[in-house]
Amino acid sequence: MATVTLKGNSIETSGNLPEIGSSAPDFTLTATDLSTKTLNDFKGQKLVLNIFPSIDTGTCAQSVRQFNKEASQLENTKVLCISHDLPFAHARFCGAEGLENVISLSDYKDGSFGKAYGLNFITGPLEALHSRSVIIVDENGTVKYTEQVAETVDEPNYKAALEAL
Repeated sequence: MATVTLKGNSIETSGNLPEIGSSAPDFTLTATDLSTKTLNDFKGQKLVLNIFPSIDTGTCAQSVRQFNKEASQLENTKVLCISHDLPFAHARFCGAEGLENVISLSDYKDGSFGKAYGLNFITGPLEALHSRSVIIVDENGTVKYTEQVAETVDEPNYKAALEAL
């Protein structure tokens, strides 16, 4: 279990992020077209897992914009934006913002992604949503970098994440 804060108030997550050097846990998530995506669908590509509580908050929206701009221009790299938001909310946001370089995925069906990656909030007002985190996975499925943002309203360290690619 990890502890982060929301506006200075402690909240806990269901576990810890995967260890650097470990294999990324498999996942089953729902895309904006309602298709199912798994880790295997991205085999052979570098991944930026941009994980956040909700696309409908300013910090979460900014992280999607920032990774759309920066990481999506890198060779053999996909940016996966993951939350509990419904696929329709992801599609609405990316459509309104003109964001075409990220892949939006939802953990709304059973929350198994958040459980497997140890980042579901288990206390506080955001209980059951995902903790703001970034995980970099190489083309072999190995975790190369993790960051669980200590203060939920803060943005992740984009530079460190991108350097891990």
